[in-house]
Amino acid sequence: MMNRLATGCILLTVFFAGQVLAIEIQPTSGQIHAALEAGKAAAKDGRPPDSFYVRFGAGDDLHPGGFLITKLGALSVMATHMALRGLEPAEADIAQVLATKTMLVSTVIFGEVPTFAQESYMVFDQAGRTIKPVTVRFDGQANRSAAWPERPRFKAKVVASFDYDGFDPQAKTTITVFPASGGAESFVLDFAGIQ
Repeated sequence: MMNRLATGCILLTVFFAGQVLAIEIQPTSGQIHAALEAGKAAAKDGRPPDSFYVRFGAGDDLHPGGFLITKLGALSVMATHMALRGLEPAEADIAQVLATKTMLVSTVIFGEVPTFAQESYMVFDQAGRTIKPVTVRFDGQANRSAAWPERPRFKAKVVASFDYDGFDPQAKTTITVFPASGGAESFVLDFAGIQ
């Protein structure tokens, strides 16, 4: 089952990477239609809605990682959810997703005390230019990690929203999370390869 899921995610990533050259801030009607159809196909094939998240970092329970959701990805997620219920997204639902001004980035980081993620911050770096988020949320109380009581003992989410107008959707980008307790976790992505 896990190999089939991993293969599906890889094929999905290849499928979308071949169709879009960057994060689309103003998707065309053809791209919107393709994203909605991909969501319907995912539901028909039994793939979960979160298969449209763009994942980065480690894919296990003991190392930092995360995901981001683009406008086209959000349309596919919505279409999958709706199709699983035998419904189709309404025009108002589609318009609401397309009107979104920010891109969500969610990360999971690890630390040694339950409060390590409090006051964490996240930024993008694009060729030396620092882009600050519109909002940042973090777990005030981290959960025990899969390694508990060994290290890393705790894991926490840090979630930020970045204004689409504030970053280059085609640039190589380093996402860095700064826990208030010190240190940093960085993830390098090429936005040009993301839909």
